[in-house]
Amino acid sequence: MAPTGHTHEAWAESAAEALSRAGYRRGGARAAVLEQLDAQACALTAYEIEAALRGRGRAVGRASVYRVLEELHELGVVTKVELGQGQARYEPNRAEHHHHHLVCDRCGAVVPFDDEPLERAIAAISRKVDFEVSEHEIVLHGACADCRA
Repeated sequence: MAPTGHTHEAWAESAAEALSRAGYRRGGARAAVLEQLDAQACALTAYEIEAALRGRGRAVGRASVYRVLEELHELGVVTKVELGQGQARYEPNRAEHHHHHLVCDRCGAVVPFDDEPLERAIAAISRKVDFEVSEHEIVLHGACADCRA
């Protein structure tokens, strides 16, 4: 996951501007998806985004949600996260909140985590092997505390 320089306060506005510059009109579905993405703490599937919107009284069809997510991904304002569960998840690219994911293989829970020593280790490896890392994603699989109980 590579941050693109969007701060939390300006992410939805920047994403809407990127869509506009790319020739997409500001429509109800796009606005609803941007609002939901901006409010989420971690990566969600298109289905989860659709359900959250429906729960808030914003009926947006699944095809529209997928279309908007792909547009945002192509523009680089969202990260498409593959966590090994057969479904892509999406989250805003925010400069100040680069994180990784723990995935419970039993219940499917996804827990974000950040770790500065891990980031320093990745930078050190990059220097050691003379390789410029443009993005990275760490996904750890296992069992959450609830499933282990």
